[in-house]
Amino acid sequence: MGKLYIVPTPIGNLEDMTLRAIRMLKEVDLILAEDTRTSSVLLKHYQIETRLSSHHKFNEHKTVTHLAERILAGENIALISDAGTPSISDPGFLLTRTCLDMGVEVECLPGATAFVPALVNSGFPSDRFCFEGFLPQKKGRQKKLKELVDETRTMIFYESPYRLVKALEQFSEYFGADRKVSVSRELSKLFEENYKGTITEVLAHFKSKTVKGEIVIVLEGKPSLKSSERDEDDE
Repeated sequence: MGKLYIVPTPIGNLEDMTLRAIRMLKEVDLILAEDTRTSSVLLKHYQIETRLSSHHKFNEHKTVTHLAERILAGENIALISDAGTPSISDPGFLLTRTCLDMGVEVECLPGATAFVPALVNSGFPSDRFCFEGFLPQKKGRQKKLKELVDETRTMIFYESPYRLVKALEQFSEYFGADRKVSVSRELSKLFEENYKGTITEVLAHFKSKTVKGEIVIVLEGKPSLKSSERDEDDE
């Protein structure tokens, strides 16, 4: 029996590729990629010549069982996404679940994912947090925001640069204009930016410029009553 390897790839800087990930991608029989054109650049950079096949949200439902059967028959297959760790807001969950259900061994290599550096850079509590990924674009978006109004843990969201301003405006409406937020974009790249302040301050900053790059929003959790009382006692 073979094995399914979940292999993280850099979120921007190619130097963040691990030595183990490079070796694994060279040794497996097949690499499944979210976008073969994007992944070809990475593979060429590290002289990885393993056969590449497309695996994305539009075809995964039709192929996961067949792929699991190939692994059961002895092939070793690696799954990568365009950037970061597969299954974290990228294709990968369905294949992983199917393989496990069919008795296929799955191994996820440690590596890059965007929300970890964004969380650490924010300076918000990181001992307990909730990862929300992409909010629904239309249906269910307001319902989800209402559900999070009383969330006391630090919250992490992914967002498109084209919807960042709108998202911050909605955050101001639901969480309050004075709630603190941190926005990270272009993480690990040349023009990386981490901007933190109240929602009002951060909204004004991004309204004044053209926003590009992948976006991670880290939102302060609702202050608990105990925290508020402790702050008053410190004063």
